[in-house]
Amino acid sequence: MTDLSQTIAPKSDQLNADDLIGGPRTIKVTRVSSMREPDQPIAIYFEGDGGKPYKPGKSMRRVLVRVWGNDGTAYAGRRMTLYRDDSVQFGGVAVGGIRISHMSNIDENVTLPLTVTRASRKPFTVKPLAAERSPSPPVDRKAALMSAARGKAVLGTAELDGWLARLNTAQREAVREIETELRDIATDADDRPADLDGEAA
Repeated sequence: MTDLSQTIAPKSDQLNADDLIGGPRTIKVTRVSSMREPDQPIAIYFEGDGGKPYKPGKSMRRVLVRVWGNDGTAYAGRRMTLYRDDSVQFGGVAVGGIRISHMSNIDENVTLPLTVTRASRKPFTVKPLAAERSPSPPVDRKAALMSAARGKAVLGTAELDGWLARLNTAQREAVREIETELRDIATDADDRPADLDGEAA
């Protein structure tokens, strides 16, 4: 896939609504800093921000305070999904802006009234963001191979030899470390008396 959205990102020192033309983006906050800009007093840095933090407008700052509280230092490690809202106006003109659709660390929807114009307010809802999935621990292939070898050995020499014959060279070399143990296990299995049904006791 050739992602064209990367070629239309505006040059700026902050995340812009145009950066989200390609679709919503879920970010993970790394830190929150105060700025000297009166209209954008807060910068939210996030993983992979490329030096372009999210600087929420007043409406989204109200959402953040309502949902996550006043302490910006507590935001680190939390996540939110940002999207472009084409209806956001500036100076009476729809120019598009960034809105928050989902946030982590909440269990249910949070709705609050936000100012649309000086004369009107509308309810705005933020939904819970599903928890991150922990990466699966790496599989210890050697340990799994050794466990499989011992499982075959307890079935007897014939079963063990048949299984060993199907291994590739690297696997065979790895199993060779415990071959004496495997042979002892297989021999003990061969020596076990059979029960009346002809199976090992």
